[in-house]
Amino acid sequence: MKRIALLLMAAFWGGHALAGDFTATVRGADGKPVADAVVMVYPNGQPTKGPIKFPWAYRVAQQNIQFTPFVLVVPVGADVSFPNLDKVRHHVYSFSAGNKFEIKLYGHEENRTAKMNAAGVAAIGCNIHDQMVGFIRVVDTAYAGKTDGNGVVTIQNVPAGAVVAKVWHPYLRGMKNEKTLTTTSLPAGAAREAVTIELRAPAAH
Repeated sequence: MKRIALLLMAAFWGGHALAGDFTATVRGADGKPVADAVVMVYPNGQPTKGPIKFPWAYRVAQQNIQFTPFVLVVPVGADVSFPNLDKVRHHVYSFSAGNKFEIKLYGHEENRTAKMNAAGVAAIGCNIHDQMVGFIRVVDTAYAGKTDGNGVVTIQNVPAGAVVAKVWHPYLRGMKNEKTLTTTSLPAGAAREAVTIELRAPAAH
């Protein structure tokens, strides 16, 4: 029995069961923390197979004539709700390739949904209030999250081994607003990386 237990432990440690937490700290060129930066980790550089579920709500509210949250992370295929918490009507839309939708005028305490069909970005706006801007980052990995006000995000239970890690922000200067991180493999337990990104000024509305 002892020999069997040792063999099982060897199989466990030698396979993909080892996992750890990956913490990224994102700062701008000025050294200030960057909130709403999306970090995505791809074990072996591959998308996640099967359904992806995140613990937060797939929800973008309209409140105080703005989208809340400014950036939302959802998996491919997610239905995102758009509750109107304002006392005025909104007309929400996205022209982004793969995730185009239009939610025509609807009023206070009404809710509508739209499906995010493709990995990438849905830049959202309101036809009534041009100053309203938000972003939905649609991901095809289960290992993703966005930075908080301190520029920090921790992605839990990432399988140990080779990875490709990227950071995205709607105003990041770079191809597809992304930057590949220097981390190429993760140990079991915990790993950290600090990354600096260059941001451009938001477009005028």
